[in-house]
Amino acid sequence: MARVFVDGRAVEDAIAVRAAVQADGHEVELVESVREIEGRLGGAADVALILTSAPDERRAAAMRGLFEAEIPRPPVLGLTTDTSSDARRRLAQSFDLDEALSVPVDPDEIRVVLKAQLDRYDLQRQTGIVGRTEAVREILERVHLIAPVMSTVLLTGESGTGKELVARAFHRLSPRRGRAFIAVNCAALPESLLESELFGHEKGAFTGATSLRRGMFELADGGTLLLDEIAEMPPPTQTRLLRILESRRFMRVGGDHEIRVSVRVVAATNRDLRQAVETGEFRRDLYYRLNVLSVHVPPLRERRKDIPVLIRRFISEFSRQHDREFRGLAPEALQILLDYDWPGNIRELRNLIESMVVLAPGAVIRPEDIPPEIRSGGVSLVPAPELMPRRETGAGHIAGSPQLEFVFRTLVDLKVDIEDLKREFEAYKTGVRRLPPGPDRAGAGDAVEIDITDTLDAPGPRSDSTDAGAAAEPSPDADPLGAGPASPHEHEPAPDGIVIEPGMTMAEIERQAIIAMLHKVGGNRRRAAEELEIGERTIYRKIRKYGIDF
Repeated sequence: MARVFVDGRAVEDAIAVRAAVQADGHEVELVESVREIEGRLGGAADVALILTSAPDERRAAAMRGLFEAEIPRPPVLGLTTDTSSDARRRLAQSFDLDEALSVPVDPDEIRVVLKAQLDRYDLQRQTGIVGRTEAVREILERVHLIAPVMSTVLLTGESGTGKELVARAFHRLSPRRGRAFIAVNCAALPESLLESELFGHEKGAFTGATSLRRGMFELADGGTLLLDEIAEMPPPTQTRLLRILESRRFMRVGGDHEIRVSVRVVAATNRDLRQAVETGEFRRDLYYRLNVLSVHVPPLRERRKDIPVLIRRFISEFSRQHDREFRGLAPEALQILLDYDWPGNIRELRNLIESMVVLAPGAVIRPEDIPPEIRSGGVSLVPAPELMPRRETGAGHIAGSPQLEFVFRTLVDLKVDIEDLKREFEAYKTGVRRLPPGPDRAGAGDAVEIDITDTLDAPGPRSDSTDAGAAAEPSPDADPLGAGPASPHEHEPAPDGIVIEPGMTMAEIERQAIIAMLHKVGGNRRRAAEELEIGERTIYRKIRKYGIDF
């Protein structure tokens, strides 16, 4: 039974609504002001608000504001004289109502709609899944349908979207809620340990196995087991998992007898498993066995209307956790967060809000307080997991665009600081570039001068074995000292401009650019890094890489 507040100022409609709601056993109160509701929302009881006056009317808006402050928000319904479904939908969207119903009041419609909204509200309170977008409602509906059954579930979605929270919702609403929920990250364990972690091992099964160990399947018996990052599971373990899903039996590593378990398996991945099946990285039969029921958790950029709700939720959580007062965000700052694409999804938003609560207690966050990469609406430098190249297409070449290859190699191979990388990439995007002359402007063998900042770390083939003296030959006007390779005990010769000739690699061009800048600033590496718009750590690393003696 719920407590339902009905706006009583439209008397005839309010009485009709009260009669319909009371018929379902709910407690109904007719209210005309905010004071009659204040301090009565919270707690364990379900509550709802039905507005009989226009949603934008002052007192109606104030009532909506009280409910808006609750997370998750209790149901708010409205009435309208417009009977068309499109007009009702537009009204609900305009004033963020859960549903708009037409008058004269249909008692059956009131009861059905109110029950559905109270069920959704109860689901959100039980699962912790908040949001009012259609995507969140679809997830809640699927959780409600799937949770009571035993079938395996496959959760898909980018990292940080909340897949584990959805998996916990399945467990919390299932008959298994009183037993264990165990999550295992398949990517976090090496292949040699993963089988032991999942299935356990007998004493003496391998070196270091000094005692019997029960695996996660045994520990989750009667409960739910989440296999996160399932796409990273090695093929031998995939085979054993398929056998368990089909027979519910397994043997410990080094064991000689089968163990029977009753475990509900939920698998999660941020990759496209169908593509992994096509490339041979994932077993086709295991994919079909896992994909009995599936739920896709959308990225945050596809549910931007939920961002303010999540921000309020995290502010409330971290203010209590750190015992800090937090006054919130200025409207301009909130707009920046709404416009940002959130490549790290909810996890990235949550971490940002925690840092704001801790670093700015009692202050209003303004645009200048937001990190530059978010304030500028920066493009994520890390590709989405399902788009990350998985295989090399040739010797040292990664499939994808030159920009993606540049970012991926810099992150994985060079392991530079992320801020340094961002500056390099911005220099690449915004640097002035002079393209090689076309056939109508220059001959095929003509050299071309380019801007230094445009060549630094530009995408293209990379050479880890570039000879320190393999830069282009100096022009006829160059310093005579540049005629030969530098000795190990001499500084690099001062070049007279940067020259590109056909056949040169980007690494050779980059090396010349660094040498030229070092000469320009008298060997001051910090100034050279600033001029080239890269990090100081980056220029030290490249000097070592190219064997520049300066």
